[in-house]
Amino acid sequence: MNKRLLHATLLLILSVTIWSCRKDDPVVIFKSANQYDAAVPEAYFDLSLKITKETAGYTPPVAARAFGYTGLALYESVVHGMPGYRSMGGLVNGLQPSQLSLPDVDQSYDWALVANNCLASFIKKMYSSASSDNLNRVESLRQQYNNQFISLVSSDVYERSVAYGNTIADQVFAYAKTDGQEFAYQNNFPTNYVVPVGPGFWVPTPPAYQSALQPYWGAVRPFLTANITATQPAFPTTYSTSSTSSFYSAALEVYTVVSNLTPEQEKIAKFWSDDPGLTATPPGHSISITGQVLKKEGSSLAKAAEAYAKVGMAVHDAFISCWKCKYDMSLMRPITYIRDNIDNNWNTILTTPPFPEYTSGHSVQGAATSRVLSEIFGYNYSFTDKTHQNRTDIDGSPRHYTSFYEMADEAAVSRLYGGIHYREAIERGVTQGRKVGTNICALPFQN
Repeated sequence: MNKRLLHATLLLILSVTIWSCRKDDPVVIFKSANQYDAAVPEAYFDLSLKITKETAGYTPPVAARAFGYTGLALYESVVHGMPGYRSMGGLVNGLQPSQLSLPDVDQSYDWALVANNCLASFIKKMYSSASSDNLNRVESLRQQYNNQFISLVSSDVYERSVAYGNTIADQVFAYAKTDGQEFAYQNNFPTNYVVPVGPGFWVPTPPAYQSALQPYWGAVRPFLTANITATQPAFPTTYSTSSTSSFYSAALEVYTVVSNLTPEQEKIAKFWSDDPGLTATPPGHSISITGQVLKKEGSSLAKAAEAYAKVGMAVHDAFISCWKCKYDMSLMRPITYIRDNIDNNWNTILTTPPFPEYTSGHSVQGAATSRVLSEIFGYNYSFTDKTHQNRTDIDGSPRHYTSFYEMADEAAVSRLYGGIHYREAIERGVTQGRKVGTNICALPFQN
């Protein structure tokens, strides 16, 4: 009997078995994770967006890492309640099957309780520097769901499920720490980085002229090695200050577009800016969209675990892939080139972030997300993004898209409208990100 058939047979046996530890315990029939709704993970990931925004040091790469490991922790906590699915142990870098505890196949678990306690424990570890108010919000959410579920299951199922969720949280966090980035939020601007000097190289940009953000992030361990080694784009257009050169033309396009923005283009630029401190950053925007679609679909716990894991791992690897390219190329930003060669009084509506230009982080992570979500929900999936509907500092009116690719393309071109990137970095970044997403989708989540 093959493993998949054996697993299905055991699940069938368990699903018709009734447990009752004491005479007065409720009668519980074992359910798989696809028989629970997604309320628990949706609530925790929504809370993680708030915590990411409000916790110092959670810049886009650091935030992407947090979402990646949180999604993996959720998935590993319930995967054994998802018939036909398999653990990522042995499939992603550095995670061995022996590092993850297995549930007792002779016992029942309440998978919503497992997920609840795993996510609460994990988020408190991943955001250990969060405010006490936010850490208390996590614990309150844990207690809310524990109190909701305790009367629905027998005492042994309750205790077993809580314990298993906490165990998986501990084990995935132990795995996460082996990438050496547990305290990355404390060191976004390492002082030992020496900025390359020469024609066309990146230099700190106005108005703050900050030093380089996470210049070594391209060497962080990805979930999949191929997401770094097989996704790097070609070299950008050769730098030149000649007014007849291709590079000058690329900069002139940025100058012309930004100097003549339409109201709609300005709205798009600000909607997708997703600045740290004001928002949950670009990877948080991807997580927000994932949650909105899960709610729209009335998705199951199992579907949410798959979606959050895939999107989380995709945005994490997307930032590593992008950051490797950025610091390998160290290309000058448009605001530097344009002020030096076209118009020294020129300015942008968005502040240029403190790292090199090529490729666009928005493009890479957005495209990776769009590939994953398209694979899960469909390539012609219409949805409305309400991520910024409550903001008052920008026009955060919900925006409608007829596909995830359309969404990602708009997020990408928003960086041209904002004066942040040349078109080449945007378009090649989209290609780079789609490769990352394709590799995540190729992981054998299902047997």
